[in-house]
Amino acid sequence: MRADLCGIDEAGRGPIAGNLVIAGCILKKPIDGLNDSKKLSEKKREALYEVIIKSSSYHIVRFSPKEIDEEGISLCLRRGLEDIMKNLACSEYLFDGNSTFGVNGLNTMIKADTKIPEVSAASILAKVTHDRDIIESAKKYPMYGFEKHKGYGTALHIEMIKKHGYSEIHRKSYRLKALEPTLF
Repeated sequence: MRADLCGIDEAGRGPIAGNLVIAGCILKKPIDGLNDSKKLSEKKREALYEVIIKSSSYHIVRFSPKEIDEEGISLCLRRGLEDIMKNLACSEYLFDGNSTFGVNGLNTMIKADTKIPEVSAASILAKVTHDRDIIESAKKYPMYGFEKHKGYGTALHIEMIKKHGYSEIHRKSYRLKALEPTLF
């Protein structure tokens, strides 16, 4: 744990529905059990989320499917990273992955969410926020099964889009071969 490090991670880059969520986190004290959010159970992520909120300075940024469609995922990521850096004063910023998306003063590390506690914490904040948002959307659009696939392009999700069309939380700019007419 380093008080001069802000870990940053995102959730929701790959789904075809729901928000893109980017979180930045500066830990105030060590937290046991941190890891990449994808390696933790939903129950463990939820429990750690509450501990992280109480034990850190953090900033969470969301981009709607409409913003993603209009601006593109890369620009949304860039804007989110800049917003976190503007709102969390720190001497070093570390983003999970290998691209800075053109943001100056940002360092990257592949698999940082499994190696660096601050990035693990940001990963959990982003994932829990993303999943809570999509589960809330499932109440408005129960026919899509969002609570099951969290917006990813599963076979069930694709079938529901074929049956019901797109909802307002779908990313219409994402090209889905399964929904394109077959060309011969």
